[in-house]
Amino acid sequence: MNDSIEDPDAPAPGSRRPGGRTARTRAAVRDAVLTGLAEHGYPSLTVEYVAERSGVHKTTLYRRWGGVEGMVADALDLAGEDSWTPPDTGSLAGDLRALAREVVEGFGDPARAAAPTAFVGAAFQSPRAADALHSFYAERFRRCEEVVSRAVDRGEAPAATDAGAVVRAVSAPLFLRLFVTREPVDGSLADQAADAALAAVAAGVYTRRTGAPITGARNKD
Repeated sequence: MNDSIEDPDAPAPGSRRPGGRTARTRAAVRDAVLTGLAEHGYPSLTVEYVAERSGVHKTTLYRRWGGVEGMVADALDLAGEDSWTPPDTGSLAGDLRALAREVVEGFGDPARAAAPTAFVGAAFQSPRAADALHSFYAERFRRCEEVVSRAVDRGEAPAATDAGAVVRAVSAPLFLRLFVTREPVDGSLADQAADAALAAVAAGVYTRRTGAPITGARNKD
């Protein structure tokens, strides 16, 4: 086991954006956690496995992350620091379909889906993982707000459309099949979910009422 990337004096994850050896240590632990989740799932992931896979001594792992729960949460936090941006196809219909197909493509391939699926499973067993998953998707939805903003500028959506509600409406039926009913998903279902959300946008279903910050509230005239 290679201990050369350890940084025993590094601050706890989240206290500052790390660089140098600290960043390498954190990235190595993240990669080991992702591999472990994909191969074994959350219940079977151990500190010993991460130590062996990452080359970071388990004493350091316990000191900095507190255990498996902290490492999983930090791996999700790192995932939220990526440079992902929502699609820009030139129309709301195209953007929503592209978003839906990203979900299908990301979770439809067993190899690609193993780690993110394990993250979702971990959220049901670990409060810290649940909080981290919530923050991850909150950031994803925030980035997707520009999809609806562009649609409003083009006259494709009412000015008070709740962007977060629209994006959730696109992904919700797909996640239901993936994680609740365990049904297969494909491109046609992705398009169906996107088209349903698009129709709801046009009907004003996701238009916020004045003074009522309720996600997905119907506008009452």
